[in-house]
Amino acid sequence: MNREEALELAERGVDELIVALEQGRSERLLEYLAFQAKFHRYSFNNSLLIAIQKPDATFVAGFQRWKELGRFVRKGEMGIVILAPLVRRSKPDAELFEKEDESGRAVVGFRATHVFDVAQTDGDELPQFSLISGEPGELIPQLRQVIARQGIELRYEENLDGAKGVSEGGRIALVTDLPPAEEFAVLAHELAHELLHRTERRKETTRAIRELEAEAVAFVVAKAAGLDGLARSSDYIQLYSGDKEMLLASLAHIQRVAAKIIDELVAVNETNSAVTGCQTAEVTI
Repeated sequence: MNREEALELAERGVDELIVALEQGRSERLLEYLAFQAKFHRYSFNNSLLIAIQKPDATFVAGFQRWKELGRFVRKGEMGIVILAPLVRRSKPDAELFEKEDESGRAVVGFRATHVFDVAQTDGDELPQFSLISGEPGELIPQLRQVIARQGIELRYEENLDGAKGVSEGGRIALVTDLPPAEEFAVLAHELAHELLHRTERRKETTRAIRELEAEAVAFVVAKAAGLDGLARSSDYIQLYSGDKEMLLASLAHIQRVAAKIIDELVAVNETNSAVTGCQTAEVTI
């Protein structure tokens, strides 16, 4: 495969993604957003308390809230201690130590209460994103080689504060034990961030643009590897308020970097094949 063929693959992949974005948010994404809205946003101090006590926590709620969501805290689970404010309607002669919030109520103190992570509960299935399907096989170690050839360090960690991957500028971190297809897509996503957004161009972009571009590149590369992640990528982009117009504005950047990664994968594949005497994987749509 030459560079022109790689660019053609990228163009066809982006066309599919445009069609998916035009169809709007999927039912699965709407269910996920509705589920997210039911969770309280904790203060910085409480978020810190949660992180200290249970670093791998993802979705956290109180005992009764979990019951409302159709899940139940398992017997014997230890709660995560947070501080809940004690409030009352403020008076004209309120004590100086009272802190009034925007609703006109005064915080007069705090009490300890307990919340539980979703991993401490059983019950109804939680709404989730559409998943990518397929088997990347040897393309995962080959994509790691592509990352190394770019001078980028790659490491795996047990917890990344809820993220599956992180681009850090010269370094990529991934959580351990991702399903193979998901690992391949997340690697491609974070590599796209490195190539697109760890440059001076970062100042010209918003987070929504960066996430759209990285996920569009990941979709094209995953599709070239024979994986099916159209619904996943469309939902991800729309989660960050991306749309067709934004994608078209970034088209040249997406096609360029997607083609570069595909081209690099082909080169690594050919090098490995020459060493082993057989082709270990195929990059094709």
